[in-house]
Amino acid sequence: MRPLLGEEEALAAAEAVRSGWVAQGPRVREFEEAFAASVGAQHGVAVSSCTTGLHLAVHVLGIGPGDEVVVPSLSFIATANAVRYTGATPVFADVEVETGNLSASTVEPVLTERTRAVMVVHQAGVPADVDALKALCEPRGIAVIEDAACAAGSTYKGKPVGTDALLAAWSFHPRKLLTTGEGGMVTTDDPEWAVRLKRLREHGMSVSAADRHNGGSAVIEQYLETAFNYRMTDIQAAVGLVQLSKLDAIIARRRELAARYHELLDGVVETVRDPEYGTTNYQSFWVWLPEGADRQEVLAGLAERGVSARRGIMASHLEPAYEGHPSVALPVTEAFTARTLILPLFHDMTESEQDTVVSALSETLHTSQLTLRG
Repeated sequence: MRPLLGEEEALAAAEAVRSGWVAQGPRVREFEEAFAASVGAQHGVAVSSCTTGLHLAVHVLGIGPGDEVVVPSLSFIATANAVRYTGATPVFADVEVETGNLSASTVEPVLTERTRAVMVVHQAGVPADVDALKALCEPRGIAVIEDAACAAGSTYKGKPVGTDALLAAWSFHPRKLLTTGEGGMVTTDDPEWAVRLKRLREHGMSVSAADRHNGGSAVIEQYLETAFNYRMTDIQAAVGLVQLSKLDAIIARRRELAARYHELLDGVVETVRDPEYGTTNYQSFWVWLPEGADRQEVLAGLAERGVSARRGIMASHLEPAYEGHPSVALPVTEAFTARTLILPLFHDMTESEQDTVVSALSETLHTSQLTLRG
């Protein structure tokens, strides 16, 4: 992945610096409004990362010690960690092999009387079937939180992912299509939650620093609850606004490249694809290696041929941080994390570079299969 950053972003950041207001301020507010509108949400709350956004989403629901939140193990470890931050217990559920996402059928077996929420990840930009999860959870009084870290610009049933979300958290890390360097956003349609989320990200202050300075009169703020410092800067937001204006073009190009990968890799490996109910932004392009292939050998073979690939999506329950953490069997998750890898895909990738990736993968797999037969 290479972020698409250029002169426009550099000028926007410089303008924010020259303005004299570089902390959370008017550009953050503008970015919040523009991003929320782009995903069909009423309110956006800019934060320092998707991880802090997920933490706030769990926190604002009042979830804490003694509560359980269902999460996929097949996700970056921040998904599960955000639950632990509140003192609640993450409960791992398996995923669907077609999408890498939680589904109603994988979540239902792990629900208990202590389940307060399900945190569904739109993995690598592939939309999850959120309506099915809501139909399972809402009658039970269980909230559905959307970890949309990778999903800006993906669609679900003809609408942007995040439309009608109770709470959704987004990432603007450099590996995402829309980046602010570091940074994130929480979107919601609930105005009271939006107000509280903005307060929680800024130490629990009753009046933000920007509003206090722009109010025209002396204001003594109050600190209404124990909270956090999860703010975004105006420099980041300035970059984000430029990036948001490019998002449609970025997605169109990635989908064009993904379609070409599908054509070139047909008969070589299985690849990530759109689910029947939505479209992915192809934030990552994963492939399934053949049964028995040694992934480390494949990655090494690709590197020898000048191609930098990456292991597939991690499984949190296999990491040392979750050693001894109780879990049901997760066969699809373990197959996913062991047998997939992520191929290069970036906006300005050329057809020649793509041909090099496909050729290198085909040669490496052929060599690996000969070794297996030998």
